[in-house]
Amino acid sequence: MLRNETLRNIALTPELHDYLLVQGRMLPDPLLAELAERTREAIPDQAHMVVAPEEAALLTFLVRLLGARTIVEVGTFTGSSSLCLARGLAPGGSLITCDVSAEWTALAREFWTRAGVADRIELRLGPAVDTLRALPAEPHLDLAFIDADKPGYIDYWEELVPRMRPGGLILVDNTLFSGQVIDEFPGVKAAAVHAFNEHARKDERVELVLLPVADGLTLARRLPAESSSF
Repeated sequence: MLRNETLRNIALTPELHDYLLVQGRMLPDPLLAELAERTREAIPDQAHMVVAPEEAALLTFLVRLLGARTIVEVGTFTGSSSLCLARGLAPGGSLITCDVSAEWTALAREFWTRAGVADRIELRLGPAVDTLRALPAEPHLDLAFIDADKPGYIDYWEELVPRMRPGGLILVDNTLFSGQVIDEFPGVKAAAVHAFNEHARKDERVELVLLPVADGLTLARRLPAESSSF
């Protein structure tokens, strides 16, 4: 038994979730709320991919806490997460975000401009693995956020970990995948997330935690080379 029944996370009712958002100052500002609504109108079947308010707030908070100046995001969609990451950047900082859809990211560009962060964001369209492989190979990234196609997670991880500076942070979204990661017969995406979770858990180059934020968020801190057996 791995679980201590007295220490389980409290179940979030809608009312308690609203309380959490208010007390944690996590309610989305009007711009993020409008972006979420525009996404629902334009891409209703994919609108669930917009980051939740509590995760959006956490992204900005972690960027500021780390003092990050160099960020890479894998999976732009309509730009809510990149907007939040860019808002937290230290002066002179920059964000490279990767996606394959010019249609979805057109909405992102509109809202980056309206948020006043477009000058901090570079969108690179094309397969994310190719974009990551084109980055300098030495450790230089302060923070990375992976939130894209689930079967690609391990490949993205393997390109990013060597490029993270010691103490740099990798955030990986959807790592609980609606609870399907523990299903006996998971679907293709859930199975890919489970395989990624096992891969990351065994990676001695990082220390990590998996938090029940939104759909599951893994935070992995790059260890100094002398702390790793790799």
